[in-house]
Amino acid sequence: MSKTEQATLREQRLAAKLRENLKRRKGQARARADAERQAPATPPAPGTDTVNKP
Repeated sequence: MSKTEQATLREQRLAAKLRENLKRRKGQARARADAERQAPATPPAPGTDTVNKP
């Protein structure tokens, strides 16, 4: 196997790994976004009012 064939195979392997990684990360981002959408809005904890009281 020549050097150019080895380089081509390496580039193909790296490109495939990159695509797999991108798909995985997109899936993780979608799952995080779905979880945030489904999470109920939590009220602020007592004593953390942002309104100024006299």
